[in-house]
Amino acid sequence: MSLSSEEIERYARQIVLHGLGGPGQNKLKAGRALVIGAGGLGSPALQYLAGAGVGTLGIVDDDSVSLSNLHRQIIHATEDVGRLKTESAQAAIARINPHVTVEPIASRLDANNARAIIRRFDVVLDGSDNFSTRYALSDACYHERRPLVSAALGEFDGTLTTLKPYENGPDGKPNPTYRCLFPDPPEPGTIPTCAEAGILGALAGVLGSLMAMEAIRVLVGGFGDGDEGLVARLLMIDARAMRFETLRYAWDPDNVLSGRGAQSEALLSGEA
Repeated sequence: MSLSSEEIERYARQIVLHGLGGPGQNKLKAGRALVIGAGGLGSPALQYLAGAGVGTLGIVDDDSVSLSNLHRQIIHATEDVGRLKTESAQAAIARINPHVTVEPIASRLDANNARAIIRRFDVVLDGSDNFSTRYALSDACYHERRPLVSAALGEFDGTLTTLKPYENGPDGKPNPTYRCLFPDPPEPGTIPTCAEAGILGALAGVLGSLMAMEAIRVLVGGFGDGDEGLVARLLMIDARAMRFETLRYAWDPDNVLSGRGAQSEALLSGEA
């Protein structure tokens, strides 16, 4: 896949990067990234992926834009209130980069449709706001062998990791799954919603931008010497203390997805 002269000029500052170059830019053009949720995390991720020249962006969201979204969901504008988020995001991406194809999916992702949706893409970014979607998506990405970039937001904190549990790590053991990090979802009502606890828009922007960075890393195959990424590592951000920390986590041999006593795909998908 070759770049046009207009694309070469558009991406010139990326192409000169030693860890990316022309081959990396061509990989981005051929790449297909799926973003779950065109909200606080998905908005900046979509914008930076479009700007970077990722050839196809899928957007899964069944919601419409509301006025209370706009302080953090920056891909949408005031005139988009009431419009489907997939439509609003698609229009914004067209303004950012006409070379990007958008595949809007105005439906809710769940255990029944997740695998059929994600298998058409090269990398998946989870910007969802509920645990049922998170677990269904992580399980589906494992079974379809798709890398998953997963972020979560609190009031003044956030986390980010990249999951490739279908591969082995440097130690020869399987890479961890989302269920290795969080074996079970919290009880309903124990974690306040965004509407209940509030959220800082700029923090969503930071996490969403980092999601795009990880997805670009996946699509180009790394940035050269010194590249590590966030596979088996959890980035934690404390906005109050303005502190970034990273911890390593490992495969849990007892996890229900890829552990020694792993449950069947049908059971995990709710089909059993």
